[in-house]
Amino acid sequence: MSPTIPLASSATLSPAPTDTVTPPPAPTIRPVEGTTSTQVNVRAEPSTASAILGTIPASTKVEITGKDRGESWWQINYPQGADGKGWVKAQYVTTVSLPDVPIIGGNQEDPEHRNIAIVQQQINVRSGPGTDFNSLGTLNPQDVVGLLGKDANGVWLQIDFPSGAGPEGKGWVSAAFVQAQGVDLNGLPVITETGLIVGTETPTGVPFTPTPTVLPAWNDQDSLSNPSVRVIFEPTGTQTLIYRGDLSSPEGDAEDWITFRSYDPFVFVSLACHGSNSVELTLPANAAAVATYIKCNEPIHRVTVTPDAEVAINLRAIPSPGNLQYTNYILTIQTRPS
Repeated sequence: MSPTIPLASSATLSPAPTDTVTPPPAPTIRPVEGTTSTQVNVRAEPSTASAILGTIPASTKVEITGKDRGESWWQINYPQGADGKGWVKAQYVTTVSLPDVPIIGGNQEDPEHRNIAIVQQQINVRSGPGTDFNSLGTLNPQDVVGLLGKDANGVWLQIDFPSGAGPEGKGWVSAAFVQAQGVDLNGLPVITETGLIVGTETPTGVPFTPTPTVLPAWNDQDSLSNPSVRVIFEPTGTQTLIYRGDLSSPEGDAEDWITFRSYDPFVFVSLACHGSNSVELTLPANAAAVATYIKCNEPIHRVTVTPDAEVAINLRAIPSPGNLQYTNYILTIQTRPS
């Protein structure tokens, strides 16, 4: 006779415990220290079109926490700003090395951020979509603007412009002079001169981006005695200067001046250009036997200088007797090669 196997009594079974997965904490951004080379405006957004929150004097320490997509603006800790942040032009802040900080806004990881575009050269902001409308102000190269819409032909873009006198803090710029970031311009709404949204379609066969008309660089009135920037390099302090500017010839601003002091008998200089590439850089003799000349997009130059003496750099647009030549440049000076 087979043994009887007793039936299991009825019972409530508890599910096996599972491990609770705790998401890793968000990475902490470590601020990078910088020093203002001149008095700078602190703005609410990375654009000269944005509202000014205040000013910071020259030779003031700041904490850099982020950058814009064009890498021409630093986000800094600033108690008077929203969330304790503000924006300053990168060219007026010196750092020991290029700050390793995240891009803030305008990327796909931040879907709530507005569509943005980067200004390619100095342009007028108009009260309506056309050159016959009043100018509300100007934007400078590498300014970041928020895109709101376009005109029926897709040739003009409506932007946020709170610092102008336009209706509801808005203005219009030519699409030829801005570069959109992470947005399909064809998907922007079509906005009439009165502000009415009428759809997104642009007429078939109408080119969205017209042929750009080159504008002269704005004259900033700097000189050898009043340079745009004065920098002092130190072994435990500032070791890199990155300066962005633009020049043009035969009209507009034809030259820029920068001065620095170095603790070493040499520095490393490079000049990256976009546009006509018609800019050259000159350093006087210093400790070298002859002056140093550097043209656009050449390899990095090691330049001999006199330690602890003020060194002047002159950037000038190569004279052009014909059509306007416009160049947007980035000057980098380092005490150590990168």
